Amino acid sequence: MAQYESESPLVARRPVLLVDDEPAFLDAMAQGMTGEFEVVTAASAAEAVSRMAMRKYAVVICDHILPGEAGLDFLIRMRERHPETRRILLTGYINPELLSRSIAVAGLSACLLKPVHASELSKAVREALGG
Repeated sequence: MAQYESESPLVARRPVLLVDDEPAFLDAMAQGMTGEFEVVTAASAAEAVSRMAMRKYAVVICDHILPGEAGLDFLIRMRERHPETRRILLTGYINPELLSRSIAVAGLSACLLKPVHASELSKAVREALGG
């Protein structure tokens, strides 16, 4: 994916959009992932849509429960609008049917259960990017 790489591979950090309505979670994950990725945050699906309209992201990570629009619905729309962007869903609810359906319907690279640590999230992003 040359579109995300800079001249020096040592400083290349793939842009990741993290969408969640919990500011403390956004801050913790962004701080924990910043060394490896360029993390941009959004507090709602609407804000994420605006951010994705302005630039490309390698991966979008979205919580399932958001104000205004469910994370899964947002990720389905992003699959249609930005098929090159990898998608990861976060959820605090263990529902095997939802997880199975979500992966297929939204073309997810991963579906992670909250609480999640930044190291787990970074690992899922690396795997989504093929590394």
